[in-house]
Amino acid sequence: QTRSLLGVFEEDAAAISNYINQLFQAMHRIYDAQNELSAATHLTSKLLKEYEKQRFPLGGDDEVMTSTLQQFAKVIDELSSCHAVLSTQLADAMMFPITQFKERDLKEILTLKEVFQIASNDHDAAITRYSRLSKRRENEKIKAEVTEDVYTSRKKQHQTMMHYFCALNTLQYKKKIALLEPLLGYMQAQISFFKMGSENLTEQLEEFLNNIGTSVQNVRREMDCEVENMQQTIEDLEVASDPLYLPDPDPTKFPVHRNLTRKAGYLNARNKTGLVSSSWERQFYFTQGGNLMSQARGDVAGGLVMDIDNCSVMAVDCEDRRYCFQITSFDGKKSSILQAESKKDYEEWICTINNISKQIYLSENPEEIAARVNQSALEAVTPSPSFQQRHESMRPSVQSRPPAARTSSTGSLGSDSAALSALSLDSLVAPDTPIQFDIISPVSEDLPGQAKSSGQSGRRTNPFGESGGSKSETEDSILHQLFIVRFLGSMEVKSDESSDVVYETMRQILAARAIHNVFRMTESHLLVTCDCLKLIDPQTQVTRLRFPLPSVVLCATHQENKRLFGFVLRTSGGRVESRQTSICYIFESNNEGEKICDSVGLAKQIAFHAELDRKASEKQKEIERVKEKQQKELNKQKQIEKDLEEQSRLIAASSRSNQSSGEGQFVVLSSSQSEDSDLGEDGKKKRESEA
Repeated sequence: QTRSLLGVFEEDAAAISNYINQLFQAMHRIYDAQNELSAATHLTSKLLKEYEKQRFPLGGDDEVMTSTLQQFAKVIDELSSCHAVLSTQLADAMMFPITQFKERDLKEILTLKEVFQIASNDHDAAITRYSRLSKRRENEKIKAEVTEDVYTSRKKQHQTMMHYFCALNTLQYKKKIALLEPLLGYMQAQISFFKMGSENLTEQLEEFLNNIGTSVQNVRREMDCEVENMQQTIEDLEVASDPLYLPDPDPTKFPVHRNLTRKAGYLNARNKTGLVSSSWERQFYFTQGGNLMSQARGDVAGGLVMDIDNCSVMAVDCEDRRYCFQITSFDGKKSSILQAESKKDYEEWICTINNISKQIYLSENPEEIAARVNQSALEAVTPSPSFQQRHESMRPSVQSRPPAARTSSTGSLGSDSAALSALSLDSLVAPDTPIQFDIISPVSEDLPGQAKSSGQSGRRTNPFGESGGSKSETEDSILHQLFIVRFLGSMEVKSDESSDVVYETMRQILAARAIHNVFRMTESHLLVTCDCLKLIDPQTQVTRLRFPLPSVVLCATHQENKRLFGFVLRTSGGRVESRQTSICYIFESNNEGEKICDSVGLAKQIAFHAELDRKASEKQKEIERVKEKQQKELNKQKQIEKDLEEQSRLIAASSRSNQSSGEGQFVVLSSSQSEDSDLGEDGKKKRESEA
């Protein structure tokens, strides 16, 4: 019965221990949460106090908000103090009793249980040894020892059992205390906390909280109103911006702005990764004064790409991509190929860079000046009646003009020189003359004479100077100079007597390009020799055009823009047969206009001196041929006379030997000899040739 009852008590003690452990964990979570709440409340109060030290980019200095948050920080700081007091009370009144019961009383039961088990095992072992004692008397000493062990172990077991049973009985009372005392402490701590809270929440604080609540409601209403307005704005923008979602919007709805001096947007930049390979990188580009800048995503600021003052820009074909254009620096040492997202951006970028390259952005009203420049370009191509009438009274006869230099490096497209003001537009360029913006090989369908004379058009030029079995037509030329040029256009002109016709052609071609959105320029290599001018494809080394040097009658460069130059080509035939026509070709180079014109002039001088030498050589050869012919005639005459003398001697000898029989023959020979003397020199020659 004792063992069975002890088992029930031990089972009850194990259940109490298990339950108390769970309750201890729950109360410890309350205590930890309270500590965390106290620390979080204190941190919140600290952060609210530091609000006035913050520097928000869009916040500004809001004194009302700062003072409000300071007031909240003060109240929350007081609440943090209350939470700290509550944490201390929970530690003393709730956690301490249950921790004592768990660590002291329950562990005491476990210790006594182990001691009782050991004492019981010792008693069982002593009884077992005592039962094995022998009946003989000689083992008295062993018997006394075993008896002593039984006594000691039984006494120890009894004492341990009594203390163990007492502890189990006491545990029933301690269990009640361990359950009620922590709960009592928890409730008292909460009541104390609420009392402190009610003391802090005064009527003044309640009024402050009511005002803040009203302010929050007002802010919420303003936010709802603003959100509604923004939603309406978003809907309107979505409707209005629907065409802009297309990558290439309709140009009729979104016209191109050609008067811009500033531009920004995303472009694809071509980067060479190898000898023939390249990659494209999308970056944000923008103009800043006379500089083109780029900024990659994530960069703090943009970097300089190129100085676009006095630069050149042209449309190019690149790797089968659309809307590509190339910007070349003023010295020609740096270039960049970019791709726009749409045709509108493509044209606006080219117009903007053109305007910046003219340094229009330095004026006070750059867009207004750009508009005037574009309007002037429009008037240059389509002259108004007032402009023609203004020049009608100043039109002199062409014969009254003094002869101009055939090769010139000076002039100005927009200058008010006396020579240009003395001529009307009709005296320089024929009205309604078509402009050719691209290179056609042969030169033109309207120039059959030149096309035939070209002969080598379309022939590949070996870049390594090897003939490949056939002699090059320029191999013997003294002068060989190569320039990089870009073809702007050509048109027929009425006069080739002055460089003014080149300036007027430049003005009209540039204005026509600006008005008709022609930005593409074909880049070629211009080869200047003593025989001709050649335009060679830089990629394939094929001769695109060939201009015989004698047909180039005039070459001039722009005075202000040294990159522009042109020459006039005089050919036979054209739109009207059986007359000579003059065509002016305009090019753009890399600051080499004067050098090219000087090179053409030098080539013509060398060709002129070579022609003089050739004519002198031919004349000398002709004199030598006449002398040689006269010498041959004299030698023939001497030979004829010698033959006649020989024949006379033979006849005389024959007549003497056959005087009687050959009289008739002698008569015949004498008559023939007399006839020869009558025929003269011409007859003798004829008779000799017949013989």
